[in-house]
Amino acid sequence: MADQREHILHCLLYEFDSGRTAAEAHRNINHVMGQDTISRSTCYNWYEKFRSGDRSLQDEARPGRPQTFDEAKLRVLIEADPRLTIRCLAADLKAGISTVYRHLIAIGKVLKLGCWIPHDLSDFDKSRRSDICLSLLSRRRNFNWLKDIITGDEKWALYINRSRGRQWISVDQQPEPEPKPDLHVKKVMLSVWWDTQGIIYHEFLPHNTTVTATLYTDQLERLKTKLASVRPGREKVLFLHDNARPHIAKMTRQKLLELGWEILPHPPYSPDIAPSDYHLFRSLDNHLRGKVFANEDSLKTEITNFFAAKPSSFYKAGIEALPERWRKIVDTDGDYFSD
Repeated sequence: MADQREHILHCLLYEFDSGRTAAEAHRNINHVMGQDTISRSTCYNWYEKFRSGDRSLQDEARPGRPQTFDEAKLRVLIEADPRLTIRCLAADLKAGISTVYRHLIAIGKVLKLGCWIPHDLSDFDKSRRSDICLSLLSRRRNFNWLKDIITGDEKWALYINRSRGRQWISVDQQPEPEPKPDLHVKKVMLSVWWDTQGIIYHEFLPHNTTVTATLYTDQLERLKTKLASVRPGREKVLFLHDNARPHIAKMTRQKLLELGWEILPHPPYSPDIAPSDYHLFRSLDNHLRGKVFANEDSLKTEITNFFAAKPSSFYKAGIEALPERWRKIVDTDGDYFSD
């Protein structure tokens, strides 16, 4: 804690020697080291000390009884609501912002950004997720049947795949600007189906085409034809897809019944147990990040080559991860888990 404070004061002295004002120093240090690292009043007080010729980084002795800080109360407050700001905590504890910050570090707290979750699950949603995952885990004594799964989904593929990342720069520099994505980006809809051996069939939808039950059943017929050629002799199919409206329409269910494919149950709001979402599309997004395509043909070629370049072990790993993910949902009583 003492080392952290001394480092902050060294940064403040550097700002002073660089000719920047106390307000600029306050802004720069908090920008680099985190909001509320140092208060504005603290910056002004130290600047006064530096201007007087005293460049010592030691606090002057103050008269009166030293102020006590209720660290136990801080722990109770922050564990009850981790989203409390340092400013709010300082007001509740009647302490300075920098004091609260130092004690947060001392009790082992760090500031982290929470991740987005797909949906605010109700108790009923959690119960349904847990029940379905438990039924899938109990399906057989082993998981040899995972090889019979065919799974698939749709996603938008973008011509321009920019990403905004943090930049390591000097304190007095500004990060390089990055163009904001267009409101109406160029994109193409990808539909893909795969199993433990690899891609079975994929297609790109024409522009201004909406995935409806009619279109989806036509796709399933094309999938059946392709399956017969790339997986000759295959008899059993366990079909796994999410609960998008075209996927659960009466026409779709009738088509799957006609094909003789068994539908594996899949709870709503559950991309965390949809292999295309947590495995295939995640890897594809990473591959496309930063790439810009001049036209649709080049984008389609890149995606097709990506699918072909992946070994069968990649696809096998994606589907064989399902049991562990089902267990995690059962263990968390249906809630989302950290991935």
